[in-house]
Amino acid sequence: MRAVDFHVHLPTREWLDETMRGYTEPAERYFRAQVPRKTLQEVAAEYQKLDILGVLLAWDAETATHRPRLSNEYVAQAVADFPDSFVGFGSVDPLKQEEAVNGIDRIRELGLKGVKFHPSIQRFAPDDERFWPIFERCEQLGLIGLFHTGTSGVGAGMPGGQGIRLDYCRPIRLDTVAAEFPSFQIVAAHFGFPWHEEMLAIALHKTNVHVDISGWAPRYIPASVVREMKGRLQDQFLFGSDYPFIRPERCLEELEQLELPETVLRKVLLENGRKLLHL
Repeated sequence: MRAVDFHVHLPTREWLDETMRGYTEPAERYFRAQVPRKTLQEVAAEYQKLDILGVLLAWDAETATHRPRLSNEYVAQAVADFPDSFVGFGSVDPLKQEEAVNGIDRIRELGLKGVKFHPSIQRFAPDDERFWPIFERCEQLGLIGLFHTGTSGVGAGMPGGQGIRLDYCRPIRLDTVAAEFPSFQIVAAHFGFPWHEEMLAIALHKTNVHVDISGWAPRYIPASVVREMKGRLQDQFLFGSDYPFIRPERCLEELEQLELPETVLRKVLLENGRKLLHL
């Protein structure tokens, strides 16, 4: 295995044209990428050819967006059909409260490895205690929490950002969660830009916080983030692409140009992710 890609969305019609209806086009402009629709089989073949294990992400923001979810069952079936290409993370809608807590149990039953949260699109604040039973259940069941942090390509360049509030995704909100649930393994996606210094401080302070570099072509990753990835935080950084908006091939090529020590590159690409997923 060459790498674990910790951030993979499915470019299927179910996600792009239904779950993401009206959001896809602004995201394509933000990433300057046209996203062709593909089948699960095509995506699995891509990842198998690259020798990369992709972490597929379910999506449930029904209450806030009034759009259908990409279900946990859908992702679990994709993993079952293509186990050499994928592992999966489920999703629950925190605004559904008790139903969301029960959904965590279902995610575990399906054999998924974690739970994806997107606070700005799901319209919830992770440091609000009303939602802590969800995280407590994740901690009890050993499920990883992957949180979108920082700005968002979804809603970018639109009036009002399509109603998406960035403050829900400030990294400091995760500091409270990490402190209250020390056995809950948290992945902060996209290193929290433009609050990346805040994100680095939290990861330096709390070893149950990990940082993925997805959503960025590596050549544009801020110098302070690269410095910590090379140094003190090399055991807490994770490779991720944000496929299909950024191709994993591009990420791999540009990561090599950052001149990371070989031992660090291997940790970021493979070892840290494999350890966190208990592979």
